[in-house]
Amino acid sequence: MKVRSGGGWKAIAYTFRMANRVGWWKLWKAMRSKNTCKTCALGMGGVTGGMVNEGGHFPEVCKKSFQAMVSDMQAGITPEFIARYGFNELRSLTPKQLEDCGRIVFPMYAGPGDTNYREISWDEAIGKLTDKLRSSGPEHSFFYASGRSSNEAGFLLQLFSRLFGTNYVNNCSFYCHQASGVGLASAVGSGTGTIRLEDLNGCDLYILIGGNPASNHPRLMRSLMEIRRRGGHVVVVNPIREVGLTNFSVPSDVRSLLFGSEIASLYLQPQIGGDIALLTGVAKLLLERNGANREFIESATEGFDEFVATVRQATWEEIERRSGVAKREIEELANLYQQAKNVIFGWTMGITHHLHGVENVQMIANLALLRGMVGKPNAGFMPIRGHSNVQGIGSVGVTPTLKLSLLKRFEERLGVPMPKTPGLDTMACMDAADRGEMQTALCLGGNLFGSNPDATYAEQALRKLDMIAYMSTTLNTTHAWGRAKETLIFPVRPRDEEEQPTTQESMFSFVRLSEGGPARFSGPRSEVSLLTEIARRVLGEDGPVNWKELESHQAIRELIADMIPGLEPIRDIGKTKQEFHIPGRSLPTPTFPTPSGKAKFHAVSIPAAVELGPNQLRLMTIRSEGQFNTVVYETEDLYRNQTRRDIILMSPKDMERMGLVEDQPVRLWNSTGEMRLQRVRPYDIHPGNAAMYCPESNVLIPRAVDPVSKTPAFKSIVINIEAEAGVLATASDH
Repeated sequence: MKVRSGGGWKAIAYTFRMANRVGWWKLWKAMRSKNTCKTCALGMGGVTGGMVNEGGHFPEVCKKSFQAMVSDMQAGITPEFIARYGFNELRSLTPKQLEDCGRIVFPMYAGPGDTNYREISWDEAIGKLTDKLRSSGPEHSFFYASGRSSNEAGFLLQLFSRLFGTNYVNNCSFYCHQASGVGLASAVGSGTGTIRLEDLNGCDLYILIGGNPASNHPRLMRSLMEIRRRGGHVVVVNPIREVGLTNFSVPSDVRSLLFGSEIASLYLQPQIGGDIALLTGVAKLLLERNGANREFIESATEGFDEFVATVRQATWEEIERRSGVAKREIEELANLYQQAKNVIFGWTMGITHHLHGVENVQMIANLALLRGMVGKPNAGFMPIRGHSNVQGIGSVGVTPTLKLSLLKRFEERLGVPMPKTPGLDTMACMDAADRGEMQTALCLGGNLFGSNPDATYAEQALRKLDMIAYMSTTLNTTHAWGRAKETLIFPVRPRDEEEQPTTQESMFSFVRLSEGGPARFSGPRSEVSLLTEIARRVLGEDGPVNWKELESHQAIRELIADMIPGLEPIRDIGKTKQEFHIPGRSLPTPTFPTPSGKAKFHAVSIPAAVELGPNQLRLMTIRSEGQFNTVVYETEDLYRNQTRRDIILMSPKDMERMGLVEDQPVRLWNSTGEMRLQRVRPYDIHPGNAAMYCPESNVLIPRAVDPVSKTPAFKSIVINIEAEAGVLATASDH
């Protein structure tokens, strides 16, 4: 039966299935343990216990939380398994099948000529990596981290990198929200969100642009439901109409569960890449109506005149054509915005995954500044972060460029100079590997291959490395496709199996404490214990850091408190259990951490149009409701009523125009790659546009990046489409 609302009874039924799989009491204890959620960065868990959010509300849980927890409760991979499943077999498995293989519980290694991984001892595995790092040296090594790890592990990774002598250390945000950080920093001086969770309780308009939290951040839907119940409005701007954003049944709310909750007051479907044109139209209307907050603009901003000139140059013909949205619909958004008192802007990768991703964010900031919707309570910016600690990883320095003031702190505290050579972002490291300039890489979590655009190129670049080492909990496509001449996999513990407490940071800049818990397997090690041993073997015992002492997470937090401004309270969090907001991140007053103390408007022009041929479409990559980042937990995409992933979602108008029928096998290609035998499925998406699941469709995504943030354009790709010759459509299997 077709799903007509997100959440609801099906979400509850899924919880029951997960509990039956691993045991009800085991899952309940795991979910209630005092650890932060392993999935999105909304900030559930911590010292108040699992299923409690930053505001103290219980129960707060979502399907993705259960999926991640159940994955970590799988049985362990055996030596017999890796002997049977060689690389050819692993490469034939889907992302879900790889995830379902089980927990990695012993170090694995594959060398030149090997056809499969084999078990090796911890001592041999660490020895191979440290020998290689020493022989490669800092100029030919890079380090990468995902948002899965703790602040303590992330801090150690970047500290080791810099004492090793390189700034070639980066994190997964370069492939997701880096454009948010760069764009917001240029506008208001802070690269993170400017609100706290409680601000959602006081806003009367939430504008969601380029995101689908119903699938990817389900717990946010309760806040959006409550905005509507208070008489406020939610505007959704998304080329594809998502069921969960029109109606959502919040399982923890009886009224919503029984009757559903309307989410979107207004749903606009621009064409992919049309956001700047759409927002320019809203700004143009407000300026024509004298709807700008002149007092705020004059006292708290700069660059307004240049912004106004750019907006006035845009014609309505250009705005409508480039946005794909009619003026009357843009007027509806402008009316709601002009009437609202407190507005929060939220967005995800539908905004950042463009070659003009930073300008997308700057245009959102322009619209907020136009009415003074930042620098006051209950209003501001909410970039909806994906992974649970991706923001914290950046806060503790896992980035190729540190501020000069921060470098000075490092040097003063450690008594040694830090490397001043430019660092490399993630794509730049991949390019350097492809050129043969990199020899060794160490990845703290993540799926580096599966996160990269141009999958063919990513495999080629990683294959040229002498050695790559992964610190992982389960198998993913990287382990099958992202191998170097020598590949190591180190099994590590998730945060709820750590022997010592760890910390994570939510998207609201709230630092939480995870207490850890008993290990489910004896083989995996703590990330911190592994990193300290690697650092000690590579750098020796006589340097400025006592790596043995830093096996203590408390000692690491004391060092973080000394070296990272704003994180001073982390020193005592293990003793006091006092979680905290990082000061200066939220902006409740119109004073901004910029050189002038003022926020800045940017003159953002509407991007040039990309004309499509008769058999071309603009492609956006999407994730399913049963997926988290590149991890696919379920093949079914419940809210889109799909049970397979080898599909392309198209407008029925485009299907008719191209002579395609439902489940027609098609060939897709562009200058980057090709996909064969993909099935066409009709969907409510703006004509001229299409959607496919990632990471499978990464083979079609070019390597070009936003010139400022270095983020690839996963959401705006031109593809060619044609029916597969001699292959007939089959019966629909939804």
